Amino acid sequence: QVQLVESGGGSVQAGGSLRLSCAASGRTSSMYAMGWFRQAPGKDREFVAFCTWGGGSTYYADSVRGRFTISRDNAKNTVYLQMNSLKPEDTAVYYCASSNVYGGTAAHGYEYWGQGTQVTVSS
Repeated sequence: QVQLVESGGGSVQAGGSLRLSCAASGRTSSMYAMGWFRQAPGKDREFVAFCTWGGGSTYYADSVRGRFTISRDNAKNTVYLQMNSLKPEDTAVYYCASSNVYGGTAAHGYEYWGQGTQVTVSS
């Protein structure tokens, strides 16, 4: 089992920045990839970004590419999501997720999920 705890959410004005953190504990040695997803009210959960633990490969949704950066600290078993130039449409609950197999852009590719952290961007 892997436990994930997100932090760093909050309220900012458009154009501002936030950095989310996701700390993993438990069987972290089995983790292959970490992803960030978000879900706005009344909408489906959508992919934001993912990275692999070993090779450091990253991939972003078109809507955030160039504004968000995913990074990892293997020693701390922590993944970060630096969010710059935030827009009101980025408002959502942000979830981190862990996969022991592949990860990718689909939610079903992840076995473990955090509880989520709220990000609110005002215009």
